[in-house]
Amino acid sequence: MKPDDLICYCYRVSMRKLVNYARREKPARASLMSRCLDAGTGCGWCIPLLKKIQAEPERFSVTESAEEYAGRRQAYIKTAPKNEF
Repeated sequence: MKPDDLICYCYRVSMRKLVNYARREKPARASLMSRCLDAGTGCGWCIPLLKKIQAEPERFSVTESAEEYAGRRQAYIKTAPKNEF
């Protein structure tokens, strides 16, 4: 994925915004990443990535394409249970 690709589709938050937020604010818990434009408070799909960004913002990367990520989200939307902080 590229820096301007979306991580949070519900609130249209890009990887760049989330990584910069984590570097700047150094949130103590992944749930505090939601202060960055409400990321993670919609469907919950992005929560695992928010946890990774919070843990290591300097090393965070996603190897799959934005299209693959979006496709996996579509499958997630149809399943239960949902991700939670």
